[in-house]
Parts: sequence; C-alpha cells; structure tokens
Amino acid sequence: MDWTYWLFLLLKMVIVLGWALLMVPLLIYMERKVLADFQARIGPNRVGPVGILQPIADGIKLLLKEDLLPAKADKYVHFLAPLVAVVPAFLALSVVPFGPITHKETGTGYFVTHVNVGLLFILGLGSLNVYAITLAGWASNNKYSLMGGIRSSAQMISYELSMGLALIPVLMIAGSLDLVRIVENLGVAKGEGLSRLLLTVPLTISFVIYCICGVAETNRAPFDFPEAESELVAGFHTEYSSMRFALFFLSEYVNMITVCALATTLFLGGWKFPFVPETGPFPLLVFLAKVMIGLYGYMWMRATWPRLRYDRLMKLGWTRLLPIALANIILTGILMIAFQ
Repeated sequence: MDWTYWLFLLLKMVIVLGWALLMVPLLIYMERKVLADFQARIGPNRVGPVGILQPIADGIKLLLKEDLLPAKADKYVHFLAPLVAVVPAFLALSVVPFGPITHKETGTGYFVTHVNVGLLFILGLGSLNVYAITLAGWASNNKYSLMGGIRSSAQMISYELSMGLALIPVLMIAGSLDLVRIVENLGVAKGEGLSRLLLTVPLTISFVIYCICGVAETNRAPFDFPEAESELVAGFHTEYSSMRFALFFLSEYVNMITVCALATTLFLGGWKFPFVPETGPFPLLVFLAKVMIGLYGYMWMRATWPRLRYDRLMKLGWTRLLPIALANIILTGILMIAFQ
C-alpha cells in the first residue's frame, strides 16, 4: 500500500476543508461590510480592528447559546437535517479543480480528487440540499418552518431542471463531464474565427441562466423564499438555535462557494487568464480571484434586488428559463453542425 499517496490525499482534504471553514467567517464579514457600503453605513466596527473579529464573536455566541428542541418536533429528523445540509456542501468541494493537473503520471494537481464525472458528482450532491431544508421544515412542527420547506422543495426542484439544461451546451462543446478537461477543452474549442465567436453565444446564454439558477438554488436574495423573514419569520430554520442553526448557515456559504467555483470552471476559464503562467501558485490565485468576484456578485444582488413574489419566481423558472435553456441546446447543436 502506498502510504505516501494516502497521506498526500489526506493533506489536501484538510487544506480544502480548512480553507472553506476560514472562508465562511471572511465572507460573513465581507457581506456585512459590502451591504453597509451599499446602504451608506459603517458596518461592524467594534469587535477588533474595523470589526474584523465580529464573525468570531458571532461563532462564540452560537456555541454558547442553548440548543432548543420544540416539544412536538421529530427529535431525530430535527437533528439529522443540518447534517444533511452541511456534509454534501463540503463533499462537493472535493472534486473542484482549483488548478491544472501538475503531474501527468500520477494524475495529481490542484484538487482533492480527480473524477471523470465531476460535474455530475457536484450536481448530485447539490440536489441533496432540498432534502435538508424540507426535513428541517417538517420536523420542526412549526407552520412557518413547514411553509419554508414546501417552498424550498418547489423552488429548488424547479431551478435544478433549468440549471442542468443550461450546462448541456458546455458539455456539448467541451465533450466531457471531467471538470479539468472542460477547462482545457473550452480553451481550445474546435473551430477558429467566426465559429469560435458564434459558440460564445450559447455559452453566454448558459452562463446567465446558470447564475440565476445558482442564486435560487442557494436560497439567496432575491430568491430567499424558504427563509423569507417578512413572511415566515426565518422559514425552515425558525426552530433552530445554537450549532444546529450555525450548520445551516455554514452550508449556505459553502454552497455559494461551490456555485461560484463551478461557474469559474465552466464559463470563466477556470485557472486560465491571459498572460498569466500556469505554473507555481498563479493558477490557484487566478481561480480564487474569480471565485471572490462571483461571491461579491452574490452580495451585490442582495443589496440591490428586492425579493420577488413567489408566483413570479415559479413563473420565471418554468415559462422563461426552461424554454430558453432548451432553445439554447438546439442552437448549440446547430452551430456545432454548421461549423464542424
């Protein structure tokens, strides 16, 4: 048995897990500052220099709070739901390629593990989030929580369909489900000149649909209906407190990172950038910079867009995004046949 391989794999797992855990408090602080800037406020400025320790204070508060359980709640499902939310969120990061393959012989690179169907793996794990929210809403024995769970099941199933269809043009052009190969193949997409230019049209349409569906999938404003404060108190996590609530909070931000990382991989060139060498730390830095820009976009949308009405949310998914995604697949096929 090659112990070196397994130790190296374990080290990469710890690095990615630690990075994700450190990113969450950073994003919480960043979001508060970004929202404050949009609203002409200061934001956190008491705990630590310029409020930098505020997320740590919040974490300590959540650890010390009493973990309450509603009297008539389903104890075991109520306990299981946060775990169903957070475990798949972290597992999805295990196949995200933060950079290219560095050693062709061993197949190692800037990723925890290399899976030839990495895109399906991430989409499959992402679909489990709806179970967590639905179970949390049902197990809490609270009408607001139940309504949030029902909303989530309808919203996430609806937008998963459009998201999956939006990614098909990428697969048609790249010819692979392997996330590393997708980045490499899109960089040298077949055809030159006019054909290469025309293929950017369906990819741009797919990118827009993916971004909308990604925001809806992660229950972020303006699609945060499962936890709409003005209507449902806190929605599916109304009856959660202490670390169980923190796990839901953690999974939301990790899912945001995964959505932005997948967008970077499929549409933004991954670790590639003009005139930047693909050696040393440069691919990793380029990839992380693109992910941070996407996360800033999440916060920008929350600060500027009001929450949609729920019937309009469903109408957007079924009567707008779904037909456009289907038409985009047909357009991609036509262009590939015409310029092959």
